[in-house]
Amino acid sequence: MGKGDAAKVGAGSSSGIAPETALRLDEFFATVKRAPRSVLLLDYDGSMARFRVDRFQARPFAGVRELLARIQSLRRTRMAIVTGRPAADIGLLLALDPPIEVWGLHGAERLHPDGRREMENASPAGQKKLNEVRQQLARDNFGGRFEDKPNAAVMHWRGISRQKARRIEAKTRALFEPLAQFDGLRLLDFEAGVELRVGRDKGGAVEAILEETESEAPVAYLGDDLTDEAAFHAVNVSGRPGLSVLMRGQWRETAANLWLRPPAGLKMFLERWAQAVGG
Repeated sequence: MGKGDAAKVGAGSSSGIAPETALRLDEFFATVKRAPRSVLLLDYDGSMARFRVDRFQARPFAGVRELLARIQSLRRTRMAIVTGRPAADIGLLLALDPPIEVWGLHGAERLHPDGRREMENASPAGQKKLNEVRQQLARDNFGGRFEDKPNAAVMHWRGISRQKARRIEAKTRALFEPLAQFDGLRLLDFEAGVELRVGRDKGGAVEAILEETESEAPVAYLGDDLTDEAAFHAVNVSGRPGLSVLMRGQWRETAANLWLRPPAGLKMFLERWAQAVGG
């Protein structure tokens, strides 16, 4: 399916799952069941947990952690979280044993299950510009919430009144957009915020993961935000059995194949994955 073609009826809605969606899920999970190894990639905030202004209050939906642990225990799935957060956050929130593989900072950081951490190297010139922006926003955050990441300067306006959020966004873009033309720097839009960053995006993370995985292994990516669109695209063009799923309460235009509503749609999907690899 192309952009905007995802089925517009989500799991957990009053009308259930659309026939087209059900058929696509049946076909995909039949492929997962036959495959010796599959790849399950998930965004965290908004997809596996509700958004919280205090990000450490964003606990996974009830039952999700147990389903992930069950899939882990069956040992037929390479599973990873691909998130805009620093990778270490996920281990604290999910508390899986063994720990799950995490690609943090939209893919620029990789945290292996054994604790090894890899970070993409930024160009010295790009890092210098980022440092200048950090210093400026530390002095004046325009009334928003400034987040300082190792590879990015981030401005959030979630939870702020619409009028004030528009002013924060305008001032932030006036600062960020000229710098996004600079060597190695680019803008990343997400819901209620914008990020000036260096390094790979979520699509690059998906590509890197699939390069390490058998070419015939089926892959699914579940995400909700604008930042997940690059990952949906990477799955769609991977040339392997794949499914990109918009996991979101409300419909929006997307490159994803399907749309499901969390938490019911998420738990249904994970339960079917566990059944497929457990059979």
